[in-house]
Amino acid sequence: MSKAPNNNWWRGGVIYQIYPRSFADSNSDGVGDLPGITAKLGYVASLGVDAIWLSPFFKSPMKDFGYDVSDYCDVDPLFGTLDDFRTLVESAHAKGLKVMIDQVLSHTSDQHPWFVESRASKTNAKADWYVWADAKDDGNPPNNWLSVFGGSSWQWDTRRKQYYLHNFLASQPDLNFHNPEVVEAILGTVKFWLELGVDGYRLDTAPFYFHDKELRNNPGRGGAKEGDNTVSDVNPYGWQWHVYDKERPENLEFFKKLRALVDQYPNTTMVGEIGTDDSIATMAAYTSDGDKLHMAYSFDLLGKDSSAPYLHGLMQKFADKSQGGWPSWALANHDVERVGSRWGGPERNLQKLRLAAAFQMCLRGSPCLYQGDELGLPEADIAFEDLQDPPGIAMWPEYKGRDGCRTPMPWASQAADIGFGDGTTKAWLPYTEAYRPLAADVQERDVASHLNFYRQLLQWRRTQPALIHGEQTLLPVHPQVMAFVREHEGQRVLCAFNFSDQTATLTLPTDMQPAQVLALPGLTGGSIADNALAFEPFGGLILHLA
Repeated sequence: MSKAPNNNWWRGGVIYQIYPRSFADSNSDGVGDLPGITAKLGYVASLGVDAIWLSPFFKSPMKDFGYDVSDYCDVDPLFGTLDDFRTLVESAHAKGLKVMIDQVLSHTSDQHPWFVESRASKTNAKADWYVWADAKDDGNPPNNWLSVFGGSSWQWDTRRKQYYLHNFLASQPDLNFHNPEVVEAILGTVKFWLELGVDGYRLDTAPFYFHDKELRNNPGRGGAKEGDNTVSDVNPYGWQWHVYDKERPENLEFFKKLRALVDQYPNTTMVGEIGTDDSIATMAAYTSDGDKLHMAYSFDLLGKDSSAPYLHGLMQKFADKSQGGWPSWALANHDVERVGSRWGGPERNLQKLRLAAAFQMCLRGSPCLYQGDELGLPEADIAFEDLQDPPGIAMWPEYKGRDGCRTPMPWASQAADIGFGDGTTKAWLPYTEAYRPLAADVQERDVASHLNFYRQLLQWRRTQPALIHGEQTLLPVHPQVMAFVREHEGQRVLCAFNFSDQTATLTLPTDMQPAQVLALPGLTGGSIADNALAFEPFGGLILHLA
């Protein structure tokens, strides 16, 4: 097939991530589902986003809550049916929303028929579809590779008397992408959903597809990497340089094949999840030259550091390495502590959260929001006995896992189950009582709420072509203020954000003359004083330049 047209809606488009288990429960079984999402699409569209990204809803034993797929081409009954998915896509498109789905291509469930056959013998037709290796002569695994979820990434299998690779849970064996049959089978699963009308993909664990054929040991760091946002500092995974178990050069050729397939369908896109030792450089490489991923995001904005020098360094590094690539910037997702707590602090500083939201929406790239961020939700406090997340259970209490950002979405403050279902069933994770005053129905009625700030922010952004399409030029690094200029077809917009809790002053270059302050309701604390900008704590200012 020839290359289909692409209107590039995704370049600057805003993506809203939905974690189906926790969004809305339509059948009172305590788990969110596809019909529940469909029923809430009016709310999502009212935010002003361009697309939704659905975390996995495929058939799965749910050991990792859908990221362990046992059938790539069907919906798990927990979430509904293929017809429910078709209805969701039709309804989303009718409301002007694109639909992106999560593709977990690097590994499957150990209950996937491919793995069941592969582990049965060393000679069956799928014997080489997964990464198998003999033990060392002392019985130990073939090398020192570690799982992201803790411990060795090798699991002994008594049927084949060999180890198999699992970069995550032992029940998530890694596919062998060095086998061309595996690549073709995976591409077939991608095509299946394209034929059903999806507009794009979020690619889970994008750097993990290929492994080093020689199974060489990863070099050690001598300790955990400081400031690593991909894993907790109590996880030994952070003690290695991951040069052989992921981010192999063969990945680039696979992305080209994947892109060639996706490009056969009009107006489609892909965004890759990047978690590597140098994620910004990997983002740049994977999105370069227009023949691999359309865009990528990393965990670099998913940590606790929100200082202006740190943010400036990230943007400078991407600019230096980007090779024309297009980023997607996420401040939150289903794997990290909610930004409401991580950046907002114990008191959930709304001024800072609004500053962060405006900053994200002004960056060159495609912003990705996580459900509930528009409500300013803090991280939920989950008791150990209520935990569901395997790494959280294994590493408690130093690492509490990812359940705190996955609790049910608060829709109705007075409902017994905060509007998640019909109030008759216990949910898979506890309802968060602290969310009641932040529920969507409460914030709908308050014109000054965080929810309505987000709506105004996204609507306002649509009127600023420079913020959607423009190039980005950083001002010199400043200890408190992150500032940059977006420029498109003669429009120049200066975006400046004081990411400190102290007043700040930013002296402008002599060739930079403010012409007009762009009023954004809810973004306050910035003013022009002669040839400088003055900021209150967590103040921001956006203005046209002459």
